[in-house]
Amino acid sequence: MDWQTLAGLILPGLATGLGSLSVLAMPRPGDRLMATLLGFTGGIMLAAAVFSLLVPALELGSLGEVLSGFAVGTLVIGAFDAALPHAHPRFVERGRDGGSRALLLIGALTIHNIPEGLAVGVAFAAGGTDLGLPVAIAIGIQNVPEGFAAAPPLLDAGTSRAVAIVLAAATGLVEPPAALLGYGASETSASILPLGLAFAAGAMVYVVLDELVPESHARGYERLATLGAVGGFAVMMALDTAFG
Repeated sequence: MDWQTLAGLILPGLATGLGSLSVLAMPRPGDRLMATLLGFTGGIMLAAAVFSLLVPALELGSLGEVLSGFAVGTLVIGAFDAALPHAHPRFVERGRDGGSRALLLIGALTIHNIPEGLAVGVAFAAGGTDLGLPVAIAIGIQNVPEGFAAAPPLLDAGTSRAVAIVLAAATGLVEPPAALLGYGASETSASILPLGLAFAAGAMVYVVLDELVPESHARGYERLATLGAVGGFAVMMALDTAFG
């Protein structure tokens, strides 16, 4: 593993911390901005799942392998979502047990970040920097607004500004281990690369549809959320074309 690959596996997860630092300058983003940012994040993830994961998977394996991996990825992240206690920001009520609510929010954000790390690792294993770099850049870019969107709900849950920054940034720390796991598993056997790419794509699509779309549309600015998603999709498509 060269230093470029190692950096690509580790740095995207750290980008969440950059976004969380925004609360130093802005106590709480407005609902318009939050809806747009969440939509933008969903658009990037959806495009990454299609162009950087599913298309290469279909080039490396059969349709049956890709469909199987996609289904398993969806089911696994869905099982995590059902089994692990967590809460969505739109359902959090202010004024009730801030510490417990903050922990539930952290659980949701951590679940969200696992497939992103897997996607980066499998992409580097499948195509080196040619495939891994655009995925890593896209995940890193979308992690910045993710951290930006994560810290304010923690403030609403009653945590201090410093604790909100640290906890929001910490949710991204699950990505480097997940990326290393995805990379190591895929490097072990080239035959599982199509399955691994499709698995990561299925997990990411689940997160977009189960978490990001509902969150972005829950704030009363559905049109802005949709335009943000279209913009994020276009950015990721451009990145994939530029680096692919």
